Amino acid sequence: MDKNAIYQLSYGVYVVSTWDKGRATGCTANSAMQITSNPATIAVSINHDNYTNQCIQETGKFAISVLGEHTSPGVIGTFGFKSGRDCDKFAETEHLVKGYLPVVADACAYIVCEVADKMETSTHTVFLGKVLDAGMLKKDDPMTYAYYRNVVKGSSPKNAPTYRGEE
Repeated sequence: MDKNAIYQLSYGVYVVSTWDKGRATGCTANSAMQITSNPATIAVSINHDNYTNQCIQETGKFAISVLGEHTSPGVIGTFGFKSGRDCDKFAETEHLVKGYLPVVADACAYIVCEVADKMETSTHTVFLGKVLDAGMLKKDDPMTYAYYRNVVKGSSPKNAPTYRGEE
């Protein structure tokens, strides 16, 4: 099997966030997609080992910050390569509260969801979220995963669906 074919799927770069007993927390994700338009429903895939997964399970809500091409690479590093168990990622990142959830201020858009359903895989939970609120934050093109790899020269954390062992 040529895994390079799988890497040709289009991805974005996002921060998925929620609350941890009143403290904002989140993680970088590249697997988010619209499932339906009416009612508006979004799916995100979060690794079981990510602290954000546990927090979404507890709160039943999550927000997606759509990162733009001009979003600071430091945002991706903070949310992708650190654990919310060990640090307050939002203390290092300017953020807003939209629809009662934390979102990255440097993102181009946000989407706030309430968990409507979920599906468990061997390594990830796919959360289906009913969209409660959404809006634009700044004019910027959404960052694709290809842009992140080829222009930003970024890599994937080990819990990402797109992680390659050679990273």
